[in-house]
Amino acid sequence: MDFTAQPKPATALCGVVSADGKIAYPPGVKEITDKITTDEMIKRLKMVVKTFMDMDQDSEDEKQQYLPLALHLASEFFLRNPNKDVRLLVACCLADIFRIYAPEAPYTSHDKLKDIFLFITRQLKGLEDTKSPQFNRYFYLLENLAWVKSYNICFELEDCNEIFIQLFRTLFSVINNSHNKKVQMHMLDLMSSIIMEGDGVTQELLDSILINLIPAHKNLNKQSFDLAKVLLKRTVQTIEACIANFFNQVLVLGRSSVSDLSEHVFDLIQELFAIDPHLLLSVMPQLEFKLKSNDGEERLAVVRLLAKLFGSKDSDLATQNRPLWQCFLGRFNDIHVPVRLESVKFASHCLMNHPDLAKDLTEYLKVRSHDPEEAIRHDVIVTIITAAKRDLALVNDQLLGFVRERTLDKRWRVRKEAMMGLAQLYKKYCLHGEAGKEAAEKVSWIKDKLLHIYYQNSIDDKLLVEKIFAQYLVPHNLETEERMKCLYYLYASLDPNAVKALNEMWKCQNMLRSHVRELLDLHKQPTSEANCSAMFGKLMTIAKNLPDPGKAQDFVKKFNQVLGDDEKLRSQLELLISPTCSCKQADVCVREIARKLANPKQPTNPFLEMVKFLLERIAPVHIDSEAISALVKLMNKSIEGTADDEEEGVSPDTAIRSGLELLKVLSFTHPTSFHSAETYESLLQCLRMEDDKVAEAAIQIFRNTGHKIETDLPQIRSTLIPILHQKAKRGTPHQAKQAVHCIHAIFTNKEVQLAQIFESTGEKNGKLWSPDEEVSPEVLAKVQAIKLLVRWLLGMKNNQSKSANSTLRLLSAMLVSEGDLTEQKRISKSDMSRLRLAAGSAIMKLAQEPCYHEIITPEQFQLCALVINDECYQVRQIFAQKLHKALVKLLLPLEYMAIFALCAKDPVKERRAHARQCLLKNISIRREYIKQNPMATEKLLSLLPEYVVPYMIHLLAHDPDFTRSQDVDQLRDIKECLWFMLEVLMTKNENNSHAFMKKMAENIKLTKDAQSPDESKTNEKLYTVCDVALCVINSKSALCNADSPKDPVLPLKFFTQPEKDFCNDKSYISEETRVLLLTGKPKPAGVLGAVNKPLSATGRKPYVRSTGAETGSNINVNSELNPSTGNRSREQGSEAVETGVSENEENPVRIISVTPVKNIDPVKNKEINSDQTTQGNISSDRGKKRSVAAAGAENIQQKTDEKVDESGPPAPSKPRRGRRPKSESQGNATKTDDINKPLGKGRKRAAVSQESPGGLEAGNAKAPKLQDGAKKAAPAERQIDLQR
Repeated sequence: MDFTAQPKPATALCGVVSADGKIAYPPGVKEITDKITTDEMIKRLKMVVKTFMDMDQDSEDEKQQYLPLALHLASEFFLRNPNKDVRLLVACCLADIFRIYAPEAPYTSHDKLKDIFLFITRQLKGLEDTKSPQFNRYFYLLENLAWVKSYNICFELEDCNEIFIQLFRTLFSVINNSHNKKVQMHMLDLMSSIIMEGDGVTQELLDSILINLIPAHKNLNKQSFDLAKVLLKRTVQTIEACIANFFNQVLVLGRSSVSDLSEHVFDLIQELFAIDPHLLLSVMPQLEFKLKSNDGEERLAVVRLLAKLFGSKDSDLATQNRPLWQCFLGRFNDIHVPVRLESVKFASHCLMNHPDLAKDLTEYLKVRSHDPEEAIRHDVIVTIITAAKRDLALVNDQLLGFVRERTLDKRWRVRKEAMMGLAQLYKKYCLHGEAGKEAAEKVSWIKDKLLHIYYQNSIDDKLLVEKIFAQYLVPHNLETEERMKCLYYLYASLDPNAVKALNEMWKCQNMLRSHVRELLDLHKQPTSEANCSAMFGKLMTIAKNLPDPGKAQDFVKKFNQVLGDDEKLRSQLELLISPTCSCKQADVCVREIARKLANPKQPTNPFLEMVKFLLERIAPVHIDSEAISALVKLMNKSIEGTADDEEEGVSPDTAIRSGLELLKVLSFTHPTSFHSAETYESLLQCLRMEDDKVAEAAIQIFRNTGHKIETDLPQIRSTLIPILHQKAKRGTPHQAKQAVHCIHAIFTNKEVQLAQIFESTGEKNGKLWSPDEEVSPEVLAKVQAIKLLVRWLLGMKNNQSKSANSTLRLLSAMLVSEGDLTEQKRISKSDMSRLRLAAGSAIMKLAQEPCYHEIITPEQFQLCALVINDECYQVRQIFAQKLHKALVKLLLPLEYMAIFALCAKDPVKERRAHARQCLLKNISIRREYIKQNPMATEKLLSLLPEYVVPYMIHLLAHDPDFTRSQDVDQLRDIKECLWFMLEVLMTKNENNSHAFMKKMAENIKLTKDAQSPDESKTNEKLYTVCDVALCVINSKSALCNADSPKDPVLPLKFFTQPEKDFCNDKSYISEETRVLLLTGKPKPAGVLGAVNKPLSATGRKPYVRSTGAETGSNINVNSELNPSTGNRSREQGSEAVETGVSENEENPVRIISVTPVKNIDPVKNKEINSDQTTQGNISSDRGKKRSVAAAGAENIQQKTDEKVDESGPPAPSKPRRGRRPKSESQGNATKTDDINKPLGKGRKRAAVSQESPGGLEAGNAKAPKLQDGAKKAAPAERQIDLQR
């Protein structure tokens, strides 16, 4: 401030004088008083300044000499002089005086010192104007004060703080960008010396520094901010305690009155941390305290502050102060929504500036990605996407996974942000490859995920996916070749679900185009009520394909009205949806239509936005003729091996196959674009490739697009026809189907073309078994369905829903129909075999569960048992293995072991041997189990092997081949089956088991068949089997007549309770039959074996014989017991003279011709003829129950060009499935040389053929040919199949 000088006495003006009363002035300087002019005063003062400037501290004489002058210059006259130049010169003199007389100042009065320093401080304001003529003197003053540290004298003053505050404020106010570094340096030296050498920094002085850090002041004077920043850095150790005290007063104690800066405390913390974190060493724990405040707004302010501190680029606060970092992370779960929101926003800066903290943030962002607040979930996505766009390495896979999850968020705003963010990442890193292949691989899943969203029901999602596809996945603004290359490799790298979604997208767009096309067609028709109604329906359909269908209806109606009034607009729309519209034309049309509908006066036009949505959906922005041609060229390069498929991450085969699939899909939506010779030539090249899928797709493309080939491209037509014929005849089933469709769609003479194809188609393969890879998909599906049903039932373990009953009925029906449930004969024999095996195995599997075993009826059990006699070798083999595996683990009830008795009729020796070994193993395990488990005696009925006898007797009594209880041949079969089981059981007579089994057979005769208790014929067959069993037991064991150790218990499921006073001592087999069964005399047989007998409950398919030339056939071989062998092994007795017999494809068949036996007993011959007649009747009766294949369906190769004699014998009936065929007659073994040779130690087998003129050579027996619907019998030489 300038003070006006007041007149004073001379003594006052002179001040302190020398002893002689005068003030000593430098040489040449006259006395300086108030009586001289200002200019003269300035002139004299300059000379004084020059004198003091030249003096140093060592000039003791001069110091003493000029002491009065120094005191005089500190007088009020000079300190309050109105002239600024005078004041400046006096201030310079005073500064030099302090320098010269240091360390002791010549002024002893504290008040005088205060006045002097306040005066000097005021003069420093002159530093502000660097262009002033006096600036150098101001700079000299500052430099002198800083160098000497003159202000340190003030520490002795009580109110020195006032001086320092004034000094600091002055220096901060005058600093500006015109000052050089020296000015700033001297200011810093001056202020830092005061701070560091004083006893402390008061709050007012601290405020004078900190106020320059507040954003408002910072923006006004950047230099003062920089000065304060450097000052704080220099004095950090001294001033840190003062700063800590200030923040403690405000933050912890809440004393905001201590400073005017209290309301800016968080801004100050941020700036101080940026200047030097050490300034806040004691402040950070106080922030942790504030983070836990109960005031949400206060927590929000602290979170904002710490977000800046932790997120700043060079900050290491998170690592230096882990407790504060963990406390801050806890705010991600704050109850206050704005706090959580602020925390999420911070994460973006943190991820970009501190990637090492991503691991800490991941878990918290995961929780916030499921936040109930939509805004927070939205910001989580923005945070992750922003960091990922900056550098993909900043975000880990887990963070990207959060964005992936949010694509299915319930809120459209969140879903949209997630989808658009992922699309931008894909375009940046996959299409543009900005971060290399590794980054592209990291986000390669995005394309699939985005397309999967097309499966969502929301129309908004579908439209956004279409927009993303057009702008990010395959940008429509690319050049055609680049655009198609992008589409080509995108399609090849998509997963199957994404491919389906993309196909569906094109399909929906094409459908919408067709709706618009139909709408335009309605505009061309005359106005009528029907036309208006149809138009309204079409508008509603179009509105459903737009966002917000409610509002869209009004806009679509308005658009329809505009179309009706504006013909040019209608023509533009017709061009847009035309099949020949190119991508460039489409772009022009969309812009033109939008321009016409735009309203300059209405910036936001919802109607126009809705129309743009419609136009974007129907505009062909990707595909036209040029694009299809580019796609075909790309595919040709892949075929030739010149494409960069591997660089794009796709194998050439995948690229070709996917390219064809892409073209196939586009052929549905843009068929016109394919119509060029170049395109079709490439497709013909694909038709010739070995890849079945490629060829199939190429055929479909021709089918969809080739409607003009016949008229416009005759050369393509001529090349295509033979290829289609070849695919129809020898291609895969799918190729054949598509080839036929293609011929039907393209050619006008389709009938001729198809006739040529079907003339050469062959008959179905008649193999009984085929490898797994040849089984039809339909049958494989049925087999898996059966397994699914069984597993489901086994999982339930109860039959409360009666599901098991219906399942068992289904399985039984499948066995009755021989695997062909529809009985339409449209299924191959090998597939039928698979289904029979599956059905039998399923019943057997269900029987392992007690609750289902109880509901399996005897009829169903018998059907299951007959599978072991199936006509197919593999069915018998696999079924027997499954049966043995379950029995040996004691999973199946004992009655299922009786099934092995039927194996006696198996024509293959190996199968019989396997069955016998299975019986031995099962019986051994059961007996051992009973010995080792004393408690098992309570369950003897289900464990004791001998208890299998009642089940076996009942099963054989219901054998479909056992139709006449007095037929010797059938009784022999029964005897063989009984002995097959009894032989193993009677090996040892443990616990008098022979008598026990005999007792069981006798007791059965006292009961009735529980299956049909009132049918006398059924009971008679049961008693007959019992008599045969008793006959066998009595003949094989002398110990069976002993008393049974205990009375057997018969299963009530199969036998009724014995009636009181009922005695059945009748013998149901004659003595002659008994002798024949025991002596084994030759029995008569048919030419090729007995025919199938009708089933008592349900049927089963007969065996089919074929010649050795036919593959996949089954051979039936008869064998019988030789009485001379006694109890010897059945396998030894079954050996044949000729080896090499087998079934299906595994064992080649050898058929030998045998010389006919001339001397046949007339009685036996008569019996044979009678037997043949009876068998023929039975076979006829059986045909009424179900369809049985005729002679042409037998497993015997037909010879169509062979002449047959109508007078010859009738065609041989089909042999039984799984049974060895019986010869038509068996002559005396001594009559021929061929059969009198021993067949081994076991039984003998011999067969003779019937005499007939013109016999066929051995190995060429043929089935009779069907002529005019009647069967003609062909004479055949007697043949015999010998078992290996």
